[in-house]
Amino acid sequence: MEDREKRREENIKKYIEQLTDESTPYRLRAVEALGRCADPRAVEPLIATLHDTEIEVRWVTTQALGRLHDSRAVDPLLPLLTDPDHWVRRGAAWALGEIGDRRAVEPLLSLLTDRKKDVRITAADALGKLHDTRATGPLSGALQVEEEPEVRTAIRRALREITGEIEF
Repeated sequence: MEDREKRREENIKKYIEQLTDESTPYRLRAVEALGRCADPRAVEPLIATLHDTEIEVRWVTTQALGRLHDSRAVDPLLPLLTDPDHWVRRGAAWALGEIGDRRAVEPLLSLLTDRKKDVRITAADALGKLHDTRATGPLSGALQVEEEPEVRTAIRRALREITGEIEF
């Protein structure tokens, strides 16, 4: 058992070091591994990776932080909701929903009018996971103007999760 724990420690250290490797595939592999390790020591190094030059690394990092469910990632993720890249916005919204910290409610609401459909869907899903009644009015309003069926479905699902009501 000790050998296994020692290997785990060495691997976590190795992956943290690889977060700054010049090779994008190495950085991606390290981010994915740290997101699966369920170790709180991975959170701070992953937060630093949110500023990587590669969009794919930043997107995968948001996913890893969401899987770790650590509220230390909330404040660093919030600014990514206005990132120019829709994958980064979407990843940040998903991660914030997974983390479940209600500080994300107000910032997520702005994504209900994002120009990208997948970002609007992810924002609605994240708001549903937060179960905060502050989102019901804005979600209902978005439902009135939203034209995309998939987004409307996500908004209805979020409203059901928040209110427990079956139909709107």
